[in-house]
Amino acid sequence: METSRPQRLVKRTSTWTGLERLRESFAGRLVTPGDAGYDEARRVWNATADRRPALVAGCATPADVIAALRFARDENLVVAVRGGGHSYPGFSTCDDGVVIDLGPMQEVTVDPDRRIATVQAGALLKGLDTATQRHGLVCPSGAVGHTGVAGLTLGGGLGRLMRRFGLTIDNLIDVDLVSADGRQIRASEDEHPDLFWGLRGAGANFGVVTSLRFRLHPAGPDIVAGAAVWPAERAHEVAETFRQWSISAPDDLTAAFSVFLAGDEFGPDLAGRPVVVIAAAHLGRDSAVARDLAPVRALRPALDTFARISYLDMQTASDDYYAWGRRNYWKGVLLTDLPRATVDILVDRLLAAPSERCGFGMITMGGAIRRVADEDSAFSGRGANWWLTTEALWDDPVDDEAHFAWGRDSLAQLRRVAVATNYVNDLGQPGEHNLRDIYGDARYERLVALKCAWDPENVFRLNQNITPR
Repeated sequence: METSRPQRLVKRTSTWTGLERLRESFAGRLVTPGDAGYDEARRVWNATADRRPALVAGCATPADVIAALRFARDENLVVAVRGGGHSYPGFSTCDDGVVIDLGPMQEVTVDPDRRIATVQAGALLKGLDTATQRHGLVCPSGAVGHTGVAGLTLGGGLGRLMRRFGLTIDNLIDVDLVSADGRQIRASEDEHPDLFWGLRGAGANFGVVTSLRFRLHPAGPDIVAGAAVWPAERAHEVAETFRQWSISAPDDLTAAFSVFLAGDEFGPDLAGRPVVVIAAAHLGRDSAVARDLAPVRALRPALDTFARISYLDMQTASDDYYAWGRRNYWKGVLLTDLPRATVDILVDRLLAAPSERCGFGMITMGGAIRRVADEDSAFSGRGANWWLTTEALWDDPVDDEAHFAWGRDSLAQLRRVAVATNYVNDLGQPGEHNLRDIYGDARYERLVALKCAWDPENVFRLNQNITPR
């Protein structure tokens, strides 16, 4: 059922002098409060980000993006940019402003001979993976199929193949975007190279990306993936093996360590119990897989699911768990070490969790990530060994504060053992962190200069915002 149109927005929209002109030239769909489909148009992945924009502009072309941006600026309305809508803090929506929704722009084209993918900014990871796998190619990206390609990329792009092929931004060739003043710009190593540097790690600050091109790599159609599981009583033993093994493994293997409550799918001996899990994806042959998984299997896991599966199946295996419409708390830190004290925090906080869908997961970095010079992009944290996330998922708004409090307390404890730099896609609302600390002084000052050059009025401020001076 559609919700009623707020009176304050009825009054506001009635004063818009340019809305009809926008409709006349707009190829996509414009939705305002009270229109059929408004509640669906304003939805984003995280249900706690429940905003009521004054206009959702579903853009079908870059010209639509320019027109919607010009309209928002003429009417002095805040601008939110939505690709896949996965922004945990809700940056892809807003109250009373204009959502530039790139969802209709989902085309992915692949040149298999040159190993290049051209991806419109509304495309999702599943669309990118499906298109590239038709040619036995991959672009390293995230781990949930309904994540937007553009948003993931502009923050860096961590995922299951990053130790072999690098971050998503390390495979970015160029970007087409609409600047704050309505120009269509291409940024690459050769065109606007300073802007291209900033787009790779702080990109949401500088424009509305409409298209991206990526280098691709041969991989698939199958891959070895799975998990080994132990009761949480063995957490320290398993974590010590993981600490040594995961960062010294060949680049073909990217491993993860998780702590959570086992579901029914883990079998009657583990269901409902706190467990520790080592998961991994391996690109190599069966002989290399057997060799590289041997230290994990030597710990005699209670459950071992490693098997050769479709790459596409691996990439969408978590889609239902992280389904749209759930309420989410999701924040991360980067770690250089994994001492016993950190493992104690993970287990203790799990035991204090308010519901069964709370837990922690870390994925191993290093490999190809570290072979890119730290100063080559705005991304910070290439020297970290692991990316650790605190996660909580629930459905009832009544339970919000209990989950937020658990997440905040867990993160506060973990920050004591984390590095200062961080993955900006995992940060929460502005004010909860200091971006200068996260990017470092030199990188931050360079980003401020870029912001002053490309968006001096801070039109694009719904992001991890680099504030212009």
